[in-house]
Amino acid sequence: MKYPIGIQTFEKIIDGGFAYIDKTDLVYNLAVGGKTYFLCRPRRFGKSLLVSTLESYFLGKKELFKGLAIYKLEKEWKQHAVFHIDFSIGNYLNDGTLEEVISSKLTEWEKQYGIINSDRDINIRFAKILKAAHEKTGLGAVVLIDEYDKPILDVLDLDFKVEHLGKQVSLEEKHRNIMKSFYTTFKGADADLRFVLLTGVTKFSQVSMFSGFNQPADISLDSKYEAICGITKDELKGYFAEQIAELAKEYECSYDEMLQKLKKKYDGYHFSKHMTDIFNPFSILNAFSQMDLGNYWFKSGTPTYLVRLLSHFDQNLNELIGKYYATSQFDDYKADMEMPLPMIYQSGYLTIKKYDPLSNGYYLGIPNKEVRAGLMENLLPIYSGKSDSQSLGFAALFYRDLLTGNIDQAMEQMKAYFASIPYPEGGKSVLENMQKSEYYYETILYIVLSMMNVATYTQVKSCRGRADAVMFAPTAIFVFEIKINKPAQEALAQINEKGYMIPYSADERKIYKIGISFSTQTRTVEDWEFEEAK
Repeated sequence: MKYPIGIQTFEKIIDGGFAYIDKTDLVYNLAVGGKTYFLCRPRRFGKSLLVSTLESYFLGKKELFKGLAIYKLEKEWKQHAVFHIDFSIGNYLNDGTLEEVISSKLTEWEKQYGIINSDRDINIRFAKILKAAHEKTGLGAVVLIDEYDKPILDVLDLDFKVEHLGKQVSLEEKHRNIMKSFYTTFKGADADLRFVLLTGVTKFSQVSMFSGFNQPADISLDSKYEAICGITKDELKGYFAEQIAELAKEYECSYDEMLQKLKKKYDGYHFSKHMTDIFNPFSILNAFSQMDLGNYWFKSGTPTYLVRLLSHFDQNLNELIGKYYATSQFDDYKADMEMPLPMIYQSGYLTIKKYDPLSNGYYLGIPNKEVRAGLMENLLPIYSGKSDSQSLGFAALFYRDLLTGNIDQAMEQMKAYFASIPYPEGGKSVLENMQKSEYYYETILYIVLSMMNVATYTQVKSCRGRADAVMFAPTAIFVFEIKINKPAQEALAQINEKGYMIPYSADERKIYKIGISFSTQTRTVEDWEFEEAK
């Protein structure tokens, strides 16, 4: 089997004989069921392939769809004018790139339809193109916009001022204004349009981006289209049964065991209240191609905007999961550095894990092992200033010593690790203030232990308070309490007084209570006290 890794063009996949999961029935329903749509999905989830499939369909390339579901559904195969813009091609950190990308496309289309460009406004130019296409073909035009949000994400939260309309503004604001102007085209040219689809990783403010035209139908959480990108479990078994068996042989396990391994590693995404399991297609195809259950999604590039986002985030990521949210809290149109939950969810680092019909609330969690491992490896350098390989070495030693009951040695490992974290240069880093709070040390502890794929939770509630962290290892449970510039004995006493270990008293595993004191002067472990619960 040939795997279309890195190939996002429908025609190339079909003509090249690559593996293709038939979702053309959904493509057909989308095309005939409405006019203007918006779809948000994580990166590497097949959005570009969906756009390309729609392009081939609206161009009437009937022969490409032989043997697929849509071939029987569509009877007319009309040839529309299709205007496809892929914003992923530009580096928008450079002022002027966005205008160049849009203008070059408009110039290309103006030449195609014999239009003499006499206007500077991009929306007027685009409107003329759409009208000309409509008049020439007798059919409404199709507009497909891929990665609409990249011009904003590239410059999100960057303090970079440029001149725009006679004022000094951030490059982000300039890009928002340009995109808003571009999208106003759709409102005035409604009569000349047959179909519009915008795709992206994130959703931005309706006011700042889409206010210039009628709001698109957002199908991101629509149960009818939850599987339009990605691979369902039934699709995985139906299309890749032979590959699953081969991978099982490689790992010396049964077919069903390998299916479970794939599920834990790459499954876990849900895009509607129906809770249909969706596998990451990029990771699955790479796993089959390389015969290895590796971490592929993060290797393909962690968005820089996420790193910037999390560097502002004064909350442990673990505190976001394990609770229910209304859709407005995680799926709205706001990109806010101070309220990052929507962007973390939309980017695929969190997903829906449960749906409560009574409250209409959604329970969020990390999708799978691949994302958890990647998150931890990429989060730790933000907080520690150290590479993930350095931190992984410490994590392994720290975890080993905890499991063997060598608490003193484990704490010595922790003391050395924190002492090696570089001091923020100039004293102006975000880390400088973070290192004065329990949250900072609690976060690193959580990330380090999560890197070992061991169940770790922060701010764990009990009847009389919250433990800073609790780790559930195979042979023992560890209850941690952290103090800043206070004796470790005080932290241990709080565990006992508040009864943080009581909920686990019936557990057969050993229970260790560990109080840790950190110093803001040395920025490392100052002291510790521990005891085994009786």
